[in-house]
Amino acid sequence: MSQIIDENDQIQPPGHSAPPHGTAAPADVSATWASADLPSPLPMADAALPAQLRDLTERARGYVEAASSANTRKAYASDWKHFSAWCRRQNLSPVPPDPQVVGLYITACASGTTERGMKANTVSTIERRLAALGWNYAQRGAQKLDRKDRAIATVMAGIRNKHAAPPRQKEAILPEDLIAVLETLGRGSLRGIRDRAMLLLGFAGGLRRSEMTGLDLGRDQTEDGRGWIEIFDKGALLTLRGKTGWREVEIGRGSSDATCPVAALEAWIKFARLAKGPLFRRVTGKGKDVGPDRLNDQEVARLVKKTALAAGVRGDLSEAERGQMFAGHSLRAALASSAEVDERHVQKQLGHVSAEMTRRYQRRRDRIRVNLTKAVGL
Repeated sequence: MSQIIDENDQIQPPGHSAPPHGTAAPADVSATWASADLPSPLPMADAALPAQLRDLTERARGYVEAASSANTRKAYASDWKHFSAWCRRQNLSPVPPDPQVVGLYITACASGTTERGMKANTVSTIERRLAALGWNYAQRGAQKLDRKDRAIATVMAGIRNKHAAPPRQKEAILPEDLIAVLETLGRGSLRGIRDRAMLLLGFAGGLRRSEMTGLDLGRDQTEDGRGWIEIFDKGALLTLRGKTGWREVEIGRGSSDATCPVAALEAWIKFARLAKGPLFRRVTGKGKDVGPDRLNDQEVARLVKKTALAAGVRGDLSEAERGQMFAGHSLRAALASSAEVDERHVQKQLGHVSAEMTRRYQRRRDRIRVNLTKAVGL
């Protein structure tokens, strides 16, 4: 295993020798190999390049960034920073990729010894960290990380066998709960009108957080938009770019304006005086103004958790337990669990590629739909 650490605890790339004692590592070295910023596989625009090639380089870099979501890029950057920091503390180098080093790292992650006071990572977190390392090595033009090497694959298999557990699903906010949740929102405030529209639209559409906050009022209105809305007499049509590509989500009008997602959406657009750009925005000026900035998708999770707690949903549990049970996925799970229609319609609405994935979101359903015991005559 390579150990290329200088006296200033700076990680050096292959081929570099550590500088003399007391000499700082070159700034570009530490920025390239120890930074949390995601790298680009394309060369930086150079003044020596013709102008048209510099422009193409910048455009290509934009496409590279668009190849993954902002949340994925943020997670991968954080994972590379985490791995680099662990390597520094162990006097190891993260480059070139060394399966033995990575094997020791995921062992530390599983045992909670990557840094003082940290808990052991879950299996899913460790798998994501491995994916992030492979991606980062590829983007930095380094040698490919061989995840099938026994120093990684065998350790990872043991981690899965020893620590894997069923996923902890978020609690669904069912229709009867949603009505109570909506009552916690102020009817006369801009923030309350916006939050009501978000909850009802997220519930009826089975939307992901990023799909909801990525909506614009019309097509091609913003560079960071991930879809747009169209409102008709019978309901609303959302055109979304999600994990599985573009899809359309139809949301019909409800039986009552109090719980109708389309009516709530129209009220928000009217009172916020929106004409173009992001649909869901920050409310500013002590709740009296609407800013131009798009809401962060984390705001959806916070809204669901805050209102579910305020409404007393699952009041049979402690507040600490309830606080862990609700998030943005509670709305998607609610639609999957509540819609009394053919499962295929729910699958299409949620944008799932398989019925099995849709069933994972169903919190209440007939679990034993096919009785094989009786089918064999027992």
